[in-house]
Amino acid sequence: MKKRIRFSAIYQAILLALMYVPILVVVAYSFNESKNSTIWGGWSLDWYRKLMKNRSLLEALKNSLILAALSSGAAGVIGTLGAVGMARVRWRSKGAVEYVSSIPIMIPEIILGMVFMAFYAMLGLPFGMVTLVLGHTAFCVPYVYMMVKSSLVGIDKSLGEAAKDLGASERRAFFDITLPLIFPAVLSGMLLAFAMSLDDVVISIFVTGARTNTLPIRIYTQLKSGVTPEINALCTVMLAVTFLLVGLSRALGGIRRR
Repeated sequence: MKKRIRFSAIYQAILLALMYVPILVVVAYSFNESKNSTIWGGWSLDWYRKLMKNRSLLEALKNSLILAALSSGAAGVIGTLGAVGMARVRWRSKGAVEYVSSIPIMIPEIILGMVFMAFYAMLGLPFGMVTLVLGHTAFCVPYVYMMVKSSLVGIDKSLGEAAKDLGASERRAFFDITLPLIFPAVLSGMLLAFAMSLDDVVISIFVTGARTNTLPIRIYTQLKSGVTPEINALCTVMLAVTFLLVGLSRALGGIRRR
């Protein structure tokens, strides 16, 4: 028994090291004075100062945040309504429809990007933020849909029926009963969709325009000339904000439980 516990602890330690050591290296080299990321030249905050002056990089970050917010918000609405609607119907083709709704996750991103590019070009849409939001929303919807669908399974249907018996309309029963119960799943799906949209580079390359640049595309194009430690500084700032938001969320959750 002790050997099993020891092996499990070693296994977990290796997994944590593989996951977090690269992140710690990025954070450490964001304070590197040398421009070469493979050579340590001493501690410095110069790259954070240069990051604040790099307008193109900050503009790409702003575009990525706006894109992720819009696409995750739209996916949250569409995915939630789709899951609630499919939970109420009794079609024979219900299984096929649910399978089709998850196809954007299973299709390789390069194929999906080419399809979006051809479709938007056929419609005559100008490539830019509009096509980016449409494309990202399309592959973000399944994440919200699956989260909400699994949450609806555990909800007692008699709660909504009781609300209707007391005079509540279909809309009132949804907003007062169903939505509060599935809201954690909706929020989880939207956060996952936000992360997937913020991280996407393959689909974005196909559907973006010449004047619209996102952070992943910006970093990808810099690989040809070499990534400067400014990217490490930006990653460190984003990590710090992420940890701060997670800590704040846990603190607020603890206060509510008390």
